[in-house]
Amino acid sequence: MSVCHERSHPVDRRVRLQGRPVDSYPALPPEAERGSVRRVTVLGEEILNRSCQDVTEFGSPELSALIDDMFLTMYVADGAGLAANQVDVDLRLFVYDCPDDYGIRHVGHIINPVLDLPNPGSRRLVDDFEGCLSVPGAGMAVPRTDRAVARGLDKDGNAIVIEGTGYFARCLQHETDHLFGHTYLDRLSKRDRKEALQQMEDRREDVFAQRAVKAASLGR
Repeated sequence: MSVCHERSHPVDRRVRLQGRPVDSYPALPPEAERGSVRRVTVLGEEILNRSCQDVTEFGSPELSALIDDMFLTMYVADGAGLAANQVDVDLRLFVYDCPDDYGIRHVGHIINPVLDLPNPGSRRLVDDFEGCLSVPGAGMAVPRTDRAVARGLDKDGNAIVIEGTGYFARCLQHETDHLFGHTYLDRLSKRDRKEALQQMEDRREDVFAQRAVKAASLGR
């Protein structure tokens, strides 16, 4: 998912790491410091069109390395979230570094997530701009509920619950969609989908060039 602007609000503004507030946190997550850049899959590749497999082994160096790589790849691509199938890995996992509508930064990863949304009677849908690292250069307004809860596991197999409001709720929904083989284009009208595809065609090479410059600036 692509980064969106945040707005301030007089609340506890501490970073939420894996859903819990922490007193300090670096601009570049430690995972990204350790990671390597991977290629981001692009709309049309088969892995983006099917449900991912559950993670069944936890605590492995390979899983930790994947998460590290996903964080750095997301950072290089100026993203707010990234699912495993966006780096060509068929696993139910995503990472995020995303602000909510109050400007609070949420950072972490979640494995095998199950998404809880408000009941239809109490659900408030918001049309807001949404982009995707696998649809480079495109962005459209997409209706999403303004609250979401993701329940899953961390890389060591511990249960976690991540609550999101506003733009961060949108991020949780967007990334969970990826794990079921969907992109935000699947939620658009035919006309808007056509517009998004044209945006991608017009801008994708510029986006790829920007990513290459950022990766080079980090020596990656």
